[in-house]
Amino acid sequence: MTDPSTAVAFLGTTGAPTLQDRPRIYVACLAAYNNGRLHGRWIDATTPDEIWREVSAMLRSSPEPNAEEWAIHDYEGFEGAHLSEYASFETVCDLAEFIGEYGELASRIYGHYGNDLEQARAAFEDYAGEYRSAADFAEELHTELGTAIPESLSYYIEWQALARDMALNGEIMVLQVGRLVRGLLPRLPRAARRL
Repeated sequence: MTDPSTAVAFLGTTGAPTLQDRPRIYVACLAAYNNGRLHGRWIDATTPDEIWREVSAMLRSSPEPNAEEWAIHDYEGFEGAHLSEYASFETVCDLAEFIGEYGELASRIYGHYGNDLEQARAAFEDYAGEYRSAADFAEELHTELGTAIPESLSYYIEWQALARDMALNGEIMVLQVGRLVRGLLPRLPRAARRL
């Protein structure tokens, strides 16, 4: 395996991708690309202004004169979230911050809501926590909401099946992230949310 700190840069780029914590994007010069040359730069997703400064510097150093157009040709550290090649730098930075805060779960929810960051952020208002299984989530939810189940019947409840039915009905959303299940309550009335 190659040591990422000594990886060779791609032809026509400044800096090879390395493993790091901060999400980043590879921005390419379209003038060079359309003329058969690869010219671009890996840029950390820090602030829109900083990204723009890096893109401007990359375009000024283009092998093609008067280069003005750019596109995001690659990205990493976004935990599987999708970025458009023409995503705004504000979107890139906001998504990087969101994923930095919540990790892979943020990426999964972002995808679930059609790459709508506002809806994905709002979904975390409904976050109910981590559980070993969807069955544990369903059981705890019913316990917390005060569902009265006689002791004599509690052994007959198939919590996994109930969790599946609740998910199919849109009452809960469960996402497997690593070994844990993350639970959300997308349609319960706010008054009923006591988790």
